[in-house]
Amino acid sequence: MKWEFEQVTPAEIEKRSFEIIESELPHPLDPELAPIIKRVIHTSADFEYADSLCFSPDVVNKALDAIRRGACIVTDTNMGKSGINKKALARHGGEVFCFMADEDVARMAKENGTTRAVASMDKACSIDRPLIFAIGNAPTALIRLYELIESGKLKPELIIGVPVGFVNVVPAKELIMEAGVPYIVARGRKGGSNVAAAICNALLYLLGRE
Repeated sequence: MKWEFEQVTPAEIEKRSFEIIESELPHPLDPELAPIIKRVIHTSADFEYADSLCFSPDVVNKALDAIRRGACIVTDTNMGKSGINKKALARHGGEVFCFMADEDVARMAKENGTTRAVASMDKACSIDRPLIFAIGNAPTALIRLYELIESGKLKPELIIGVPVGFVNVVPAKELIMEAGVPYIVARGRKGGSNVAAAICNALLYLLGRE
């Protein structure tokens, strides 16, 4: 079969992609949450996120307010970090951090017998700024965040809990929804660093419209 492709600009591709998403949604979306859900579907081509993404009350407004106050984003992968629009975040004074490859994190993880993701969350506690955590890979990061919150060592502005996988993933996400902090969580096994970055970018794009 001979395939023919039309010439389409990047802007037109995105516009038409969102039109297709809108036409194929399984049900109407909450207007406040729709930009985030549709951005995740655009990233993953997976319409199940229309139902599996869970949001704490008023989380979008709380997240946007945190970004306006210069919140920094901490990721659990460099892939997630690379996917976030750092220029858009910098306009509000924020930065993106990933400590997974840091030598002190590797040393701390080895000494304590933990994962680097756990040690990365511990290191993030030293950042004296509002923090958003975008976790797309490591459920151990979510578990450690819950422990740090419970012990009073950390109070995140938002936790984006969307790790993908099979071991400890589902209960770790459920735990975050019981932590008493704003959250956006993808229930179930699905997720990933690309989904975490997409949620961050959706929030930043909302600010860009102001």
